[in-house]
Amino acid sequence: MVADYRLHPEAVYPDFVSDSARAVAWAWQSSSRWQADPARVFVMGHSAGAYNAAMVAMDPRWLAEHGLEAARLAGFVGLAGPYNFLPLRVPSLEPVFGHPHTPADSQPVVHASAAAPPSWLFTAASDAFVHPELNTGSMAFRLQQEGAQVVRRSLPRTSHVTLVAALAAPLSWLSPVLDEVAAAVTRGPASGAGPQSAGKTST
Repeated sequence: MVADYRLHPEAVYPDFVSDSARAVAWAWQSSSRWQADPARVFVMGHSAGAYNAAMVAMDPRWLAEHGLEAARLAGFVGLAGPYNFLPLRVPSLEPVFGHPHTPADSQPVVHASAAAPPSWLFTAASDAFVHPELNTGSMAFRLQQEGAQVVRRSLPRTSHVTLVAALAAPLSWLSPVLDEVAAAVTRGPASGAGPQSAGKTST
């Protein structure tokens, strides 16, 4: 399911996270309509979408509002996500996150824990918009420290934009993004990984 969410100035943090959680909850609760396995629900996003997906996957507050446990997710797939961007250095983000009173818990990296679902973090080989090491690197490190399952990949011949554009057939020759994502979802566990089943994996 491809979901949308409200943007600034219509919305500010945490409205777009709440929108994303509502969409995931709806898909989860409607899985029987499509004969889908509710134990195989993954969340995925690119850039700001990866931020939203990470918050839904890592911070249990959002799905809990719908009576669901984030730890039951089968996995999280993030493409070039901003997971650790305080202090804010982009003026356009200041009104979105209530600068100078941006809450620390608005950062996905703060919520990394052993209860996190298995995570696949993909970055572009050349990303001028979201710093791979500051964001994906710190998220992968925190998840590893907590004992969660995480795989990190830097995909060749991609930029911040073409990392997601390569999912489409006309640009798939750029980099095997779709193959990597499909492999992550296919090889994911049959059910969400809680603290008791999370292991430490990184590349």
